[in-house]
Amino acid sequence: MGAVSFLVFGLVLTSVPRTAHSLTTFRIAGVLSSNYNGKVLQDAIAKLNRNTDKSYDLEFEGFSIIMDSNPIRSALNLCKLVIPKEVQTIIVSKPRDEESSSPISVSYTCGFYQIPVIGISARDSAFSDSRLHPTFLRTVPPYFHQADIWVEMLEHFNLTQVIFIHSMDEEGRMILSRFQAKADQKDITIEKVIKYPSGAANYTSVLEPVLDQQSRVILLSANTEDADKIFENAKTLNLTVEGYVWIVSEEALSAVNIPVGVLGLQLINGTNEEVHIQDSVKLVGNAISKLFQLGNLTSISNTPNNCSKPHKTWRDGKTILDALKYEKISGITGQVSFNNDGDRLNPLYFIKNVQPANKITEIGYYGNKQVSSPYIDIDNSKIIWAGGSRTIPDGIKISRHLKVVTLQYKPFVWTRLSPDGTCHEDRKERLCPFYNATTGNTTNYCCYGYCIEMLIDIAESVNFTFSLHQSPSEAFGSYKKKAGSNEKEWNGMIGEVIRGESDMIVAPLTINPERADFIDFSKPFKYQGLTILVKKTPKNSNLASFLQPFQDTLWILVGLSVHVVALVLYLLDRFSPFGRFKLAKNNDTEEDALNLSSAMWFAWGVLLNSGIGEGTPRSFSARVLGMIWAGFAMIIVASYTANLAAFLVLDRPEASITGIDDARLRNPNEKFRFATVKNSAVEMYFKRQVELSTMYRQMESRNYDTADVAIKAVQNDDLEAFIWDSSRLEYEAANNCSLITAGELFGRSGLGIGLRKKSPWTEKISMAILKLHENGTMENLDNRWILKESDDCPDSNTAPATLGLTNMAGVFMMVAGGIVAGVFLIFIEIAYKWHRGLKEKELELARNAADRWRGNIEKRRTLRQTLQRQREEQQTQSQQVKQTPEGNGTAGGEGHFPGHRLSYTEATGSKLYTPPPTLPKPNRSITINNPTFQVEQQDDNIV
Repeated sequence: MGAVSFLVFGLVLTSVPRTAHSLTTFRIAGVLSSNYNGKVLQDAIAKLNRNTDKSYDLEFEGFSIIMDSNPIRSALNLCKLVIPKEVQTIIVSKPRDEESSSPISVSYTCGFYQIPVIGISARDSAFSDSRLHPTFLRTVPPYFHQADIWVEMLEHFNLTQVIFIHSMDEEGRMILSRFQAKADQKDITIEKVIKYPSGAANYTSVLEPVLDQQSRVILLSANTEDADKIFENAKTLNLTVEGYVWIVSEEALSAVNIPVGVLGLQLINGTNEEVHIQDSVKLVGNAISKLFQLGNLTSISNTPNNCSKPHKTWRDGKTILDALKYEKISGITGQVSFNNDGDRLNPLYFIKNVQPANKITEIGYYGNKQVSSPYIDIDNSKIIWAGGSRTIPDGIKISRHLKVVTLQYKPFVWTRLSPDGTCHEDRKERLCPFYNATTGNTTNYCCYGYCIEMLIDIAESVNFTFSLHQSPSEAFGSYKKKAGSNEKEWNGMIGEVIRGESDMIVAPLTINPERADFIDFSKPFKYQGLTILVKKTPKNSNLASFLQPFQDTLWILVGLSVHVVALVLYLLDRFSPFGRFKLAKNNDTEEDALNLSSAMWFAWGVLLNSGIGEGTPRSFSARVLGMIWAGFAMIIVASYTANLAAFLVLDRPEASITGIDDARLRNPNEKFRFATVKNSAVEMYFKRQVELSTMYRQMESRNYDTADVAIKAVQNDDLEAFIWDSSRLEYEAANNCSLITAGELFGRSGLGIGLRKKSPWTEKISMAILKLHENGTMENLDNRWILKESDDCPDSNTAPATLGLTNMAGVFMMVAGGIVAGVFLIFIEIAYKWHRGLKEKELELARNAADRWRGNIEKRRTLRQTLQRQREEQQTQSQQVKQTPEGNGTAGGEGHFPGHRLSYTEATGSKLYTPPPTLPKPNRSITINNPTFQVEQQDDNIV
């Protein structure tokens, strides 16, 4: 009868006379749970018509039918009573007091004909699938949207680690997925996800894993029946005592056995269909009016009216659906708007708390009735927590005794064997047993060093106790696939912390993004980087070590400059009028002009800073050049002296490579071997860096199991370069005379303490580390354990460097070379002088021979003249005798008589021939050119 009456009412409306203008009628149908709701629909449409602007010639009509609990009959009624009326929008509810899927049949049918549907009570997650329900909108949010409010509540209470319990059905999976997406944005971690089968008789085995978890915050998504059993079993396991936090879904809040302290949500007006109908009609009226106002819709035609035959796609259905989806109104239930899936945005919730005597008290709300920016408002003073406490719990199980894992790693952690398990605690040693997984035996060790002293100081500052053990795997940890499975898991110390076997890692653990996704890190207790360890290559000091300060080109230019300046000095002094001649008023003896040899001596003397006693230039132009040359020499000599100290005094053994950018690393070959440690943070670094991928592929197969083995390989020349943390390699280089680090640091990072995800100790330990930095404790640990150098190395960088014979051998060889050159030149000079002496003797003999020949010629000439004179005298005497009558026998001079022949002595004047005295040896060679001697020789030959 109700359906017939509304049908008649709709016919009456259509029979009312219209104005001259053609009105466009928009029909809204209701598939509702009661006749009363149908009346509410009609009243809302009448109010809408009164408020609609008549200038658009638009009016709204409405009618409704009762929702059938049977989905098939509900779909048949829709096709028989609703679609033939050419409706443009349908508002759908669900049968009263029944959990029915009838709205799904309405949504499927209308989705086929592109008719928009507005749901006012359906909260199942299935309606959020726009592929199955393309035209479905709803003014109530789905159940899984509660995850948004849970995240806001956790952030409000500063709870960051939770255990999530949900059913295995679609609703449970959807709310878990929604929570995970929202929690990641707020840095909230799900420590454990527990799934349970809905409808089970007992959930004790499902809840037992909660006892082993660190978190004490439990999120429960369950229907009312399952929640009753879960709460009952939780009380048995003492999971509802003080310290636990329970946040449950709307349905679970209605459970009978719900314990005190539970927090839950309740949708405001969630079951009040009357206000949702009113808001839905107002939403439709505003959206359609805007379409006509903007001209996007001027008329409505081709509306589906028959389910028995195929109907073409309703063109205006998509336009109306988009207008409804993007419309926003301020309604009775708050601001009504939808997301792309058609789900209600910005719903309003009450936040409630279960208090003694099963009293459920409102403690706050979530949402904003006026705008689309929701917020949470909770009065903490009204809350009673589990166990009757009024203090917000920490949300995690805090144990004052922590299990700490470490491993031997010089220089941070040292170990010594202790068979009796006794350690010197006064020396800051602590017992750290090692469990051998292969043999099953446990060996006692005492651990000490940088990290152990730091741990003791932190424990005293933060107030906790600890038990220390060494990692059985002796590895930091890597993310590897399980044997026979595609799933990955962490091994080593990181795996221990993730599995809950240890609470803390105290070791030189590098902080990197891969590890930070699974564990928490404290603030860095030491900053470091990566460097390269190689074997020292002693620098062989050759004989030309003293030439190192200058390059070969500079030496050549200096040598060339000396000779060029000497030549120019010679030319200037040679051609200057003040260089060769005496000045006008100068009575001093004239000096010889500056020759080339003297100019060369002057240039070298100035350069080598030796005294110049003679051979200096006289002209002003040459002396100006000399002063400039002296300045040049001063700069060159000073630069050479400074660099000589740097090259000889600071000459150290050097590395065979220059650093990470060395060509032998960037373009590796099989002969040059370099590596790091397997499954380490360094290997992850090379694997992550694209520009280092070639290096990673080259050394991947050569990586060593431990750093100790790799360092020994470098010492034994089995490995050319080992890439590892700078702290360890600097320690090894400082304490091993044959090793050295190469290049600058790269891949800088920090070392931190690893803790379980969302550990309550993370912040406290970080603050303790910062205090240790401030009071200088960390610096003292660095000096005592890392930067301490061995005194065994003679070439320690801290000792002043001294020069040795190898550095200055070249200088001594230069002196020796000068001595050898001098001896060699003296022999040359002697040979040259001897050769010159022979030449001079030959010239002297020639001169003596010439003198003898000259004497002989003079003697013969004198003899000829004497004989000629005798002949003449004899002839004269003979004539006189003939003329003298007496003939006294005297015809010549005194003592002579005619016909008497003079002797040689008489002919020569009674004096024998004496050669001229020997002339002094000339200072230089002379050439005898005596034409007289040649003529006389010719005459002698004629004679």
